[in-house]
Amino acid sequence: MTLLKVEALNAFYGRAHILFDVGFEVGRGEVVALMGRNGAGKSTTMKAVMGLLPRISGTVSFIGENIAGMAPYRIARKGLGYVPEDRRVFGDLTVMENLDAGRQPPRDGAPLWTPDKLFRVFPNLGEMRDRRASRMSGGEQQMLTVSRTLMGNPRLVLLDEPSEGVAPVIVEQMADMILELKREGLSILLSEQNLHFAELVSDRVYVLEKGQIRYEGAMNAFANDGAARREFLGV
Repeated sequence: MTLLKVEALNAFYGRAHILFDVGFEVGRGEVVALMGRNGAGKSTTMKAVMGLLPRISGTVSFIGENIAGMAPYRIARKGLGYVPEDRRVFGDLTVMENLDAGRQPPRDGAPLWTPDKLFRVFPNLGEMRDRRASRMSGGEQQMLTVSRTLMGNPRLVLLDEPSEGVAPVIVEQMADMILELKREGLSILLSEQNLHFAELVSDRVYVLEKGQIRYEGAMNAFANDGAARREFLGV
């Protein structure tokens, strides 16, 4: 079953045309990577899907309903979670208070998350329940941001550059976390530049270049295609 289907998506910043007829889909229980160099349009795509850009055109179908143009809070209430690149934790609140801030009721067709269940996935967070978020490392804040989003019991999560700027050991924990979320039945759209990380967790890949989809296919096929890797990622 397809949860998210994007068709002919165009996005603009002022007069600048950033995305050009972008199209992709994410199925239930699937991890899909959205890859490309810096400036290719990955984060813009995520923001467009989540209703955070003032000017877009095209269709963004989530569970069969076109959510293009909806307010972000309405999109979130439908079960679409978003973890931005810049880790927007509430610095003055503790881990538990941050989790409470993200709490939403259970929803059909989505895994049910509680703090105790999250602490099994993120043992580090369980050891710092009463710590203020401002006193956590970047990697710990990233885990907290993901956990707070999961407290909304989403059907699908948009993860924007989760491995960016965190220590290698945290990257490995992030990979384990995504695989655990997949086992729970969660669908994930992952924006990523780190090929090794994306290969560990993703089923399929779409590659953006200058705001256009230039490659799509199985993740393992892309990872083994040296010419495509060099052309689109420079690796």
